[in-house]
Amino acid sequence: MYEQITAEDAKKIMDSNEEHIILDVREQDEFDAGHIPGAILLPYTEIESKAGEMLPDKDKQILVYCRSGRRSKIAAEALARLGYTNIKEFGGIIDWPYEVVK
Repeated sequence: MYEQITAEDAKKIMDSNEEHIILDVREQDEFDAGHIPGAILLPYTEIESKAGEMLPDKDKQILVYCRSGRRSKIAAEALARLGYTNIKEFGGIIDWPYEVVK
């Protein structure tokens, strides 16, 4: 399974020295319009086919978000099914009160 956390909790992890990946599961045009600094793009529709090559370490902490929280939940469930063990889903960028890169 995966753990649901708040945007505040995700920001604390990002600001800490904990190793993590920030995973944006929206589409390319949405990512280009604005994303969280340091995020990598892997659309939720491509998790099954590309997670293995893009996210080789299944135990690394992965922070997952999308626009509103629906796709990030689907993506987090898919990652869990694929054997990833440290998934934290924090909803959508529309609720992200911190810096965004455009």
